[in-house]
Amino acid sequence: MSQVPVWFERKFEFSFPVELHPNVCARLRGTPARLEEALRGRSHEVLIRKAKGKWSAQEHAGHLLDLEALWLARVEDYVAGSEQLTVADLRNRKTDEADHNAHPLEQILTEFRSARERLLKSVEELDASLFGRAIPHPRLKTPMRLVDHLYFVAEHDDHHLARIWELVNAAG
Repeated sequence: MSQVPVWFERKFEFSFPVELHPNVCARLRGTPARLEEALRGRSHEVLIRKAKGKWSAQEHAGHLLDLEALWLARVEDYVAGSEQLTVADLRNRKTDEADHNAHPLEQILTEFRSARERLLKSVEELDASLFGRAIPHPRLKTPMRLVDHLYFVAEHDDHHLARIWELVNAAG
């Protein structure tokens, strides 16, 4: 049984200062390397093994890639001053339909690294005042500053990295 808390049951408190945005970005910048460390050198069988019908380690990696477009769309919401952040597909159909287990691991890792670089480049080009702009999050029903959104992405990364570590270590 997984020791990783269920994502949709997580509660978030966004009370840290907006000036911590460089720290949060550093954390986001490190995710591709941590993902590669968790997955490279593992057998294909370990990477695609599904435990109890849930996603495999490779599918979790693919899911991280799948959500990069959402994270970038939400950054664009802050730039545009949208009324609400872009809504996520809470059923994760994109990941379920992508058949990430049929793709080469290196393709997923390369595409994720590239997508994350795009996200961070877009954030680095923003005026610092935008990091404090708040827009309601559609699921959490709470205002979320841009810096909070980036923290949320980092927490989501860590959630899936923790699950990946459980999967590859249980199989090893």
